[in-house]
Amino acid sequence: MTATSSTPVSLRGVTKRYRSLAALDDVDLDLGPGITGLLGPNGAGKTTMLRVMATVLRPDAGEVRLLGRDPSQPDGRTEVRRRLGYQPQELGFPRGFSAFAFVNYMAVLKEWADRGTRTTEVRRVLDLVGLGDVATKRISRLSGGQRRRVALAQALLGTPELLVLDEPTTGLDPEQRASLRGVLADIAATSTMVISTHQTEDVAALCRRVVVLDAGRVHFDGTVPELVSLAAGRVWMAAAPDAAAQASWRTASGRYRNVGESVPSGAELVEPSLEDAYLLLRGATSPASADATTSAEVA
Repeated sequence: MTATSSTPVSLRGVTKRYRSLAALDDVDLDLGPGITGLLGPNGAGKTTMLRVMATVLRPDAGEVRLLGRDPSQPDGRTEVRRRLGYQPQELGFPRGFSAFAFVNYMAVLKEWADRGTRTTEVRRVLDLVGLGDVATKRISRLSGGQRRRVALAQALLGTPELLVLDEPTTGLDPEQRASLRGVLADIAATSTMVISTHQTEDVAALCRRVVVLDAGRVHFDGTVPELVSLAAGRVWMAAAPDAAAQASWRTASGRYRNVGESVPSGAELVEPSLEDAYLLLRGATSPASADATTSAEVA
């Protein structure tokens, strides 16, 4: 993709090192409107990439342009942050704050000066994430999933043009995740959203585009159907785990789902999923004895 001044996110040769480890290694990437899902194993560099996009980290090398501005310059960084929403992987909450008090505090930091307007907006985003009925409850008394939604609520203040979300659905039950998908899909109609997640089903349901990151490099960048197509004819069911498979796990039916390049002759092929394609792309190997009553979750 060719970068233009209107590309919301543009990374050119971006490198970030922690001592001898390259968390990001000469990354070129352009992201446009809609939702992009970021997949990769632990330690792949996903959180580092999101922190660069959120102006929290400066790369050691390369060029970053966000919403047409250069975040390495103070004026550009300030302008980007006014138009940015960021949910980090871990967010510390001040002691004794309620959900409302915390999101209100974040709104003040984001320069929502008028108290009435600010209060209306804080209530709006708490309602969006399903926390309106616990807005006055102390965060220390909320469940892990509720705290995650408080963190998301502050990122949604003002309906940002660029949303950077690190594991937004972690700790949510299926109903909450389904509801949140609807919220994010609506917001993405008018914004650019980047979501890092271990939940391949969230990417399949939400994202028009998926980027697979591993060892600090982009290994795939395309649409979800394009990634899934890589596994066509390479997923099969069998009564036992297949030694030729790169990944194999026991399903709820008691049979084994196998993913690999070397498909046995006469194998019972099945329709691939996004998770199958991701495992195939990474060349992952799961223990043959592993049981899974649902599809395996990629770490």
